[in-house]
Amino acid sequence: MDPVLVVLLLSLAVPLLLITGMPAKPLKWVGAVLTRLIVAVILLFFVNLFGAQFGLHIPINGFTAGVSLVLGLPGVLSLTAIHIWIL
Repeated sequence: MDPVLVVLLLSLAVPLLLITGMPAKPLKWVGAVLTRLIVAVILLFFVNLFGAQFGLHIPINGFTAGVSLVLGLPGVLSLTAIHIWIL
């Protein structure tokens, strides 16, 4: 996509959203999902940080972040258990 077109679309979209207002409910939902995703990735990072002493490494990718996003701490623990017992 041409950068000039992107700038043009953004310059038209921003005033439109300022005039009409942004619906708050979808914005809250997206914010909650992003917050949970950040916490999930931080949990995976700390598991990798402390698990490196024991040879434990869980890759941080879309799948593992999604599992820990949906399941939370039990998801991180299940990924750790899968890594220890299966892999």
